[in-house]
Amino acid sequence: MPSPSFSRSAVLAAGVSITVLALTGAGSAQERAVTLDTLSVEGSGAGNGAGAGNGRRAPETARGPVDGYVATRSATATKTDTPIIRTPQSISVVGAEQIKAQGSQTLSEAVRYTPGIYANQFGPDTRLDWFLIRGFSATESGLFRDGLQLFQTSFANFRIDPFGAERIELLRGPAATLFGGSPVGGLVNIVSKRPTLEPLRYLELGGGSFSQRYAAFDLGGPADESGHWFYRLTGRFQNGDAQVNFAPEDRYYIAPSFTYKPDGATTFTVLTSFQRDETGGAGQFLPYAGTVRNNASGFRIDRKLNASDPLIDRYTRNQANLGYEFEHHVDDVWTVRQNFRYSFTEVSDQRYVANGYTDASQTVLNRYGFQTTPRAGIFTVDNQAEARFNDGYFGHTLLMGVDYKRYSLSDTQATSFTVPPLSVLFPRYYQAAGPTAPYRVANQQLQQVGLYLQDQVALTDHLTFLIGGRQDFVENNVVNKLPGSVSTQINESAFSGRLGLIYNFDNGLAPYVTYGTSFNPTAGLLAGNVPAKSEKGEQIEVGAKFQPVGWNTLFTVAAFDLVRDNVLTATAQDPFVNIQLGKVRSRGFEASAVATLAEGLNLTASYTIYGLRTIEGAGPTDPRIGFVPVGIPENLASLWADYTIPLGDFKGFGFGGGVNYVGRSFANIDNTLTVPEYVTFDAAVHYDYAGWRAAVNVINIGDRRFVSSCSSEAACFYGTQRKVVASVSYKW
Repeated sequence: MPSPSFSRSAVLAAGVSITVLALTGAGSAQERAVTLDTLSVEGSGAGNGAGAGNGRRAPETARGPVDGYVATRSATATKTDTPIIRTPQSISVVGAEQIKAQGSQTLSEAVRYTPGIYANQFGPDTRLDWFLIRGFSATESGLFRDGLQLFQTSFANFRIDPFGAERIELLRGPAATLFGGSPVGGLVNIVSKRPTLEPLRYLELGGGSFSQRYAAFDLGGPADESGHWFYRLTGRFQNGDAQVNFAPEDRYYIAPSFTYKPDGATTFTVLTSFQRDETGGAGQFLPYAGTVRNNASGFRIDRKLNASDPLIDRYTRNQANLGYEFEHHVDDVWTVRQNFRYSFTEVSDQRYVANGYTDASQTVLNRYGFQTTPRAGIFTVDNQAEARFNDGYFGHTLLMGVDYKRYSLSDTQATSFTVPPLSVLFPRYYQAAGPTAPYRVANQQLQQVGLYLQDQVALTDHLTFLIGGRQDFVENNVVNKLPGSVSTQINESAFSGRLGLIYNFDNGLAPYVTYGTSFNPTAGLLAGNVPAKSEKGEQIEVGAKFQPVGWNTLFTVAAFDLVRDNVLTATAQDPFVNIQLGKVRSRGFEASAVATLAEGLNLTASYTIYGLRTIEGAGPTDPRIGFVPVGIPENLASLWADYTIPLGDFKGFGFGGGVNYVGRSFANIDNTLTVPEYVTFDAAVHYDYAGWRAAVNVINIGDRRFVSSCSSEAACFYGTQRKVVASVSYKW
């Protein structure tokens, strides 16, 4: 039963929501408003097609396609459709065209050329995507789809196929003022493909390394002659193997959606997706000796070695999303929205996990068994009222809202310590182990209500001031089902805020400063199966954006200082048991450039450097204090360029290439063991003709052997091996 305090909070939130809707429905007695940035009602509806029937691309919106590589608008930082050059916070946007050009098949691959983010620090995990933003994990609570959160905890994970993404937006820095729960380092928001105003027909076939083969389709357009109904059907089916032996990597994804536009002021879009993943061999926990450096016998472990066993190694996930977005322009001032989604995932994961060597020659791996069958559902609704007006002195984009989320988790985890060891020289598989014994059987429910208010104030034609605040009320309840266990409930409330100032010069330069605090309820359990306390944090950021007049280019630089409190981290003894540290600090600098330099020539580049330190541990004698957290590189750099010949006999032929640099990281908490820096190269060749496109993409073209990171001396993770994918597609 909800506590009385939470019930009062829910009633208060509902009352505010009803009041807001009543006020907006009453209309406005003001004169015609002068807005900060006039929006196209038609363009922000069912999404962007090829244009309005005249061959021209429709104006960009925050939920529509990106024209080339350079996005100009986003709603992730403000929940309003705002030009990026007027947003006082770091944000990067990866559009569908860039995803396609780079041949990205996972979210981790799609974001590897953006600043401040290191993806897949545990190697090419076939189960989910891992993200570090400004040195902090954003995997557990930093994954969003269409502005609504997808918790990932206790192995109840979601994975989003990038083929279903219109754009991927990466916000760096705290966003709790609007989203309530999100890491202080930043978040990843995937904007789904939506129904198009114009007919769309697209088919693609491909295949390549590790016996991979796939088929994809993207269909959409008007569904009736009256122009009120639009649809889209996107799907991708993949069959193949992972880069380790005996591990499949199969996926079945389909996403039907439709939009209803009864008039020019109202839009109702239903967004659904269904996905099944079948894989295994994930999480190769290999020793430092034998991966980063030679082991005692003088060799390194084969990158294809599966430390588990095909007898029991399997991972399946069924996930579904069902939601809608409703938007109504009441008049020239007010717009109301309601975004809703229910997401569900169920996972079955069983494997053997390597846990160091058993012999002095370091040729035999110790192993234990692991099994988990979590099920999770998250219900989220976000009510918004937006007003764009001028008060006689200043222009305002005022946003007020109330949101509610309920996360329910059924969690079962078990282990077995009677697993036969495995020789890395002559591995023998199909070895049975003793039965697993549960160490966690629990149900968790996290409920959160948040009330927020934000104003983007145009003080002058050039100077914009952003101010926002939010009050959250959280109830976190855990029911333990093991004999002798105690159930626990935590009630929390907190205020988070953000201030920002940005000045837009006429030449396209826009310096800014922003300060924000973070409150992030954690849907996870600590040792003893008790709920974790909410994370908190704060950040100050100073930066500048530059969009030269007449150029299709965006340059950004940012310096930041952020602190994260109650950081959830695995214990050194057991990677499946978490503790909470006191505080970790991250200070750094980022720079990026995204440009279309000439017709057919696109470029994106980034550089990141930061310093991490644990400034408060789990206790005064915590050995982590003063050291850099493990597994986190503090230097990142990347460059990608792609050129398609626009004219002449070779029109449509194109090629691209990229380079990624990742700096060193540490493999143990006292920073005596390092994981070396590495550089990898990517390449692409493609040809477009009369709607047809043939392409070959290669990741890590030199097949560089490297370790992505280590979480301890007994747990290191190989990076992506050379991956070649060829594809042919047709669009009409």
